[in-house]
Amino acid sequence: HIQDPASQRLTWNKPPKSVLVIKKIRDASLLQPFKELCVYLTEENNMIVYVEKKVLEDPAIANDENFGPVKKKFCTFREDYDDISNQIDFIICLGGDGTLLYASSLFQGSVPPVMAFHLGSLGFLTPFNFENFQSQVTQVIEGNAALVLRSRLKVKVVKEHREKGAVQNGIEENGVVSANLEKEVGKQIMQYQVLNEVVVDRGPSSYLSNVDVFLDGHLITTVQGDGVIVSTPTGSTAYAAAAGASMIHPNVPAIMITPICPHSLSFRPIVVPAGVELKIMLSPDARNTAWVSFDGRKRQEICHGDSISITTSCYPLPSICCREPVSDWFESLAQCLHWNVRKKQNNFTGEEEE
Repeated sequence: HIQDPASQRLTWNKPPKSVLVIKKIRDASLLQPFKELCVYLTEENNMIVYVEKKVLEDPAIANDENFGPVKKKFCTFREDYDDISNQIDFIICLGGDGTLLYASSLFQGSVPPVMAFHLGSLGFLTPFNFENFQSQVTQVIEGNAALVLRSRLKVKVVKEHREKGAVQNGIEENGVVSANLEKEVGKQIMQYQVLNEVVVDRGPSSYLSNVDVFLDGHLITTVQGDGVIVSTPTGSTAYAAAAGASMIHPNVPAIMITPICPHSLSFRPIVVPAGVELKIMLSPDARNTAWVSFDGRKRQEICHGDSISITTSCYPLPSICCREPVSDWFESLAQCLHWNVRKKQNNFTGEEEE
């Protein structure tokens, strides 16, 4: 028996007490919804509200005397400085899809359930409208909501750490001519949790990118083109879709590999099973380095000897549905991407049929 995606429901072991509110920065249209939501959470539901410090530094919030008493009750934090991962029961996002990606980046381990309100430009991942937010938030607090577990990618970047040696004009201190001005002194390892995609591209270079892709240790192909996208099903409707990939429902356990402008007529996007390990490295004969980014952030250069390992994370992002996983997804395809929108063909009249 295969589980019906609609049977996945949000339940609480105990009533939620703390909520993280994420607001899109520098958007004046979100100020009023943000204030209304925070007043409702603190005064009506007596919840502990966490807000990022830079949100409260907005002059429209900092200088609002009427909002002062509510603001004093907030718990604040700063990204990359304060760890709040064990203090949040659920998350509310106000903005576009970027707010959900940002929420994902704040939690490198287990992620609390996320309720996303559509107050941005696209809104593919944000199914809730803000008009009747009170009843919808109450419904979530009571635990009566459908849930979709959006898989994430666990990414490990291993870099050959090099530093400049004591070299003058290509000659070391002992007078020996140096063939390489850099000395390898170890490895630097970084890890990321990615909700949409890992993008490897050629950066500012005018040459084709030339990277090798391994699957479970076996070389499966070399990408020659502008780069390659490794995405989750959630990311299949983002950059991958723009590059010609199929769109995959977030309940499907899979990883997508999509070339960006490949210099080959036969390089089609492929889907591999969730759980395999992909490894991407510069080809030995690559003319230039490559660049990598994770959900559009933390962009960095990849040199010879560096590697990017990608597999399915054991920490998905639980996204709360407005209705249920399948209808929400098709609603987003229709409303945001206008999927299969076409003027309908006229039917035959009686005379034409004859």
